[in-house]
Order: sequence, then structure tokens, then C-alpha cells
Amino acid sequence: MLLRMSNLFLRTLREDPADAEVPSHRLLVRGGFVRRAAPGVYSWLPLGKMVLDNIAAVVRDEMNRIGGQEVLLPALLPREYYDASGRWTEYGDSLFRLVDRKGADYALGPTHEELFTLLVKGEYSSYKDFPAILYQVQEKFRDEARPRAGVLRVREFHMKDSYSFDIDDEGLQRSYDLHRGAYIRIFDRLGLKYVIVSAMSGAMGGSASEEFLAETPTGEDTFVRSTGSAYAANVEAVRTPVPPALPLDGLPAAQVHHTPDTPTIATLVDHFNAAGLGRTFTAADTLKNVLVKTRAPGEAEWEVMGIGVPGDREVDFKRLEAALAPNEVELLDDADFAAHPFLVKGYVGPGALLQNKLRYLVDPRVVEGTRWVTGADKADHHVLDLVAGRDFTPDGTIEAAEVREGDPSPDGEGTLYTARGIEIGHIFQLGRKYADVFGLDALGPDGKPKRVTMGSYGVGVSRLVAAIVEQSHDDKGIVWPREVAPADVHVIGTGKGEQIEVALRIAGELEARGLRVLVDDRKGVSPGVKFTDAELLGIPTGLIVGKGLAQGVVELRDRASGERSEIPLDSAVDHVAGIVQGA
Repeated sequence: MLLRMSNLFLRTLREDPADAEVPSHRLLVRGGFVRRAAPGVYSWLPLGKMVLDNIAAVVRDEMNRIGGQEVLLPALLPREYYDASGRWTEYGDSLFRLVDRKGADYALGPTHEELFTLLVKGEYSSYKDFPAILYQVQEKFRDEARPRAGVLRVREFHMKDSYSFDIDDEGLQRSYDLHRGAYIRIFDRLGLKYVIVSAMSGAMGGSASEEFLAETPTGEDTFVRSTGSAYAANVEAVRTPVPPALPLDGLPAAQVHHTPDTPTIATLVDHFNAAGLGRTFTAADTLKNVLVKTRAPGEAEWEVMGIGVPGDREVDFKRLEAALAPNEVELLDDADFAAHPFLVKGYVGPGALLQNKLRYLVDPRVVEGTRWVTGADKADHHVLDLVAGRDFTPDGTIEAAEVREGDPSPDGEGTLYTARGIEIGHIFQLGRKYADVFGLDALGPDGKPKRVTMGSYGVGVSRLVAAIVEQSHDDKGIVWPREVAPADVHVIGTGKGEQIEVALRIAGELEARGLRVLVDDRKGVSPGVKFTDAELLGIPTGLIVGKGLAQGVVELRDRASGERSEIPLDSAVDHVAGIVQGA
């Protein structure tokens, strides 16, 4: 492949786009790889499409290696399939819906479990047909409420999704392990620094679930790791270690106290510390009750519920939403409080919730025998020494409190610390959720039908482009890993005549040796502009044909390290080919 910049559809930019928040957005636009078409919708220009295709080629290579077979399913999906699985309503506003001229409902597919299940059901019927792994690389759609960060949070994206079909759970585990290994090889080949974390399945359903996160401070996903083990998890998937229950005998009786001017946890703690009760209070001794309303997909009515967490922690709304998924969740507003006058804003305790049969879920730390300072369901009053298991019994527990650095690791080894990353892959053991919906069975060796079990596995191909840039750039531009770069070598002719002719000759010889070459053969463009463009484009190896030509030398540049050296012109092709093909 030989690309000439004199006729390449490319315009680099000298200024950052006004809406750029992260390096990948800034540099992909400035380098002419992508252009914004609408909020969350991007066009891929020639060099960007090459990078996208190179990443997809790595993904396909590793999927084929584990026995995957590629198909291409429609992006336009009839409503009936999503109605059958319940996801027409579960996906809520994030699902792109449209109506055809006959009034039939369709969706633009965010993922394809339903269609793959029906595809296999229509083709396979015997245990002898399994296991099977099918995959596609396709555009997906999600009506993202707040598209941002360039191609990281978008409404239209490129994804590889694959699906495994097995007769038994042991087969599902093998398929899951095959995909896990394939993903490790994919991300290793792409030169990414990543971590594998336990995750939530969300609207996908299923049991075992892991995410692959590219580590970067600009990532939108917060995850935790342990100081004492290999434990790692998405924050939403962290499970709080449950302390042992405490004896109820001998605990003081609950007492209601007048607590004026205590609008915050801090003022409440100060009030009780100043009351001369013979003990010191901290925020961790208080029980904060957060009032929310939740609604199942497709339902009109909201259910009011209370979430009790230790007062030294905030409710993490993402964890709360994950725990209650697929239900919608919102905080109560003034109208909701007016409709439930027994809920005294700022002073709600377990009593009013439980007595009025509203669901009350608490943090796992609220175990039997723990005593709390909490609302007394009366303005300017709190109750002291309200004991869990004696004075109130919640309806259950919920993982909704924030996870903080220094918290004990759920595996009992060390403490947690937080980091940020970009989700680049997600693997699920779906089990029989979709097979049950669509009756996907196969006749077993005994002639009896056996329900097939499934896995679902996604890689964000377009997201990987951005993730690579987030990890591999400098203040001048992108530094592409060779496996995904749009070219192996960037040959630059800096002059108007002989230098450009020699650059074209070298480029042609390198192409003949099997290298992918980008040659800057533009006339009338200053060397400074050409060098700036080269930094933006980030091709791994650069060869500059410039003033040194008179002495029979050209300049070799390594984009990643910035190292420069002069090499003889007559051995330049061999030298560069050796670098690229030996890499």
C-alpha cells in the first residue's frame, strides 16, 4: 500500500476542536482521522478508517483462532424480538426506535442476543451441532443522553459482538474461557495497558461477567484494585464485606432527642457530642436515609423506597442504579414528599418507612445489633440508639454506598484503591435467559430436548481507537502502535524537486518490499508544516529526505522514542524494511 499525501483526502488542524475534553478527541480530529457529523455521530476519514479496519482485523484474527465464524446480521430489528425478551422496555430511552410506513415498530440494534438466538434456533437442532461460536463486526446504536469525549461516548459505534452456544454449563465455561483468552491476546497485540475486573451484567442479563478496562485517568469507569491480591472490580460490582452480627443483650433503649439546627450530618454529630452523653459520636454512627422512587420498565407507577447508608458515606447513584436495574431510579422531589406527609424531609427514619409499608433497604454494614443515630420521623428530632434487629428490621440489603480508598477488599486480602479506565471489552455468561425466551433446544444423545446455554462477548472496535490514543500520545500528536497504524513508514520529501522525487522512489521500493507507506510528496508546503503533520499522524517510523541528500544521507525518526539518526541513502530501504519487518 502506498498513500501519497498530495492526493490523500486529509486536512490536519492547527487548533483543538472547541468541544474536545480528552486527548483522543482532540488528536483524532486534529489529525484528520474523524469528523463530527452530529452529537455523538462521527465520520471516519481515510486514515481513521484504516486504523479502524486494522483493529477489526486483529479482532477477527483472534476470533477465528478460537473457532468463531463471522456473520452479519441486520442493524434494523423488529420490535417483536425485543418485546419477547423484555428489552424493548428495559432499554428505556437509550434504544433508538422508529416506525416504518406501515406502522410497524423497529429498533436500531444496540446488541443482538435475540437475533443470534433465533438464527441458531432456525439452523441447529441436535447436540451434534454444538458448540458454536458466531460473531459479527457491525455498527451499533444507542441514544446516548450526553454524548461526549469524541468517539468514546457516542450514539453510533463499531463493535464486535460474539455469541457462544453450548449444550451444558461446562461447555459454556469453556467458551467463556476461550473468549477471555482471545481478548487478552487482542489487547496485548494492540499494545494496551488494561485490567480485567468483575462487573455487572445489567440489561444483558446472565451471571458471570467481566470487563476489560484500558487504564487511563480520562476513563469514565471507576474500578478498584486490592493492595493485597489480584482482586479488581468495577465499582458497581464491589460487594461490601458483611461484619458479624452483634448481641442485642444489654443495649440501651432507643431515645428520641430534640435536635434543632442540625441540617447536616456534621451538625448532628456536633449536637450529640455537645450533649454530654459520655461517648464520642462520628458520622459513621449515624444512619442516613435517602428517599428514592423506582419504576419497572414499561410501568406507569413509581414505588417509593428508602435507602439506609452509614452517615459517613454518600449514596453512589451509579451503584444504586446498577443494583436496581433495569428499573428507573430518581430522587424524591417536593411533590413526592407532599404526597407522603409521613415522610418528614431531613428527619426520615426506618419507622415511618416500615410502618407505611414502603420498601426499606440498607447497606450491608447495618447488621443486627448495630445501633444508630437516625431520623425520628418528626421535624427537629432524631432518635439515639436505634438498634437494627431490635427496633427495626429492614426489607433487605443493597449495594448503594460509595466505595472508598482504604475499604477492605471483598476477598479479605488488603484494602481497595481506585483507578479509572475505558471499557474496551465485556464478556458475559448469559446462561439460558434468551434460550428460554425463544425455546432454543437441541435433541440430546438420549433423544430428549435439552436447553442450550449461551455466552455474549463484546469488543468496542471504535472505542479501541480512542483508548489506544489515550494511552499512546504526546504533546505533539498520536503515537500509533505499529499493528494499528495506517502506515508502517512515513517518508517525507522536504524540498520542491529532487527530495520529493527521491522520497517517491524510496516509498515505491518500500511498498515493493511489502510495507505500508505514506509519502509526503506535497510541493509548496514548508518542512515545518510537514513535520508538524507527521507528529499529528503518528506513523511509527519516519524517513526524512531533506538537506542531507547532498551528502548521501537521510534522517530516520522513531515516533515513539523521538530518536533520530542519519543513515546512508543507498541502504535506507534495507534499513527501514529491517526495522518494520523485524518488529
